[in-house]
Amino acid sequence: MQTEQSPAVVQSRDGTTIAYERSGAGPAVVLVAGAFCDRGWFDSLAAALAADFTVYSYDRRGRGDSGDSRAFSIDAEVEDLRAVVAATGETPLVYGLSSGAALALEAAAQAVPMRKLAVYEAPYMDDDQRDETAQSDLERLIAAGDREGAVTRFLDLTGASPEMVDEIKRSADWPDMCAIA
Repeated sequence: MQTEQSPAVVQSRDGTTIAYERSGAGPAVVLVAGAFCDRGWFDSLAAALAADFTVYSYDRRGRGDSGDSRAFSIDAEVEDLRAVVAATGETPLVYGLSSGAALALEAAAQAVPMRKLAVYEAPYMDDDQRDETAQSDLERLIAAGDREGAVTRFLDLTGASPEMVDEIKRSADWPDMCAIA
């Protein structure tokens, strides 16, 4: 398995630097992680796939070694994925997990080149008003500097029980989740 020593980078359309790692050899597959994940989330999967594929795991904007911008938008994240896809030099397979699945679906709808797309646990809900309230709540918490509150609210919105939220708060992942918020 061939792995780059440090992450490579591409520039998204708005100039944001997006970091990615490439490993393996074969047809390209791009892995798109969820909301509270960086490219390391896929280390085991990337290692397993690298025997047959060239795997591209990237840090979504605001995570890991990628840059960020003040204003978040889905379109900016789609452009980030487009830049990573272009870096493969081919039309890759794409796999998205959780909010990464929703992002990959949106990218496909915006004609980001993909040979095939697989998604798992895309977080779609059929409640537009809830989405607007949730966005407002999350923006208010982040503006107030309450990252823990924002993560807790996000988990609540995704259906996590209070017991599950308490368990996540006790996990080693909690500080990283709050940092990403």
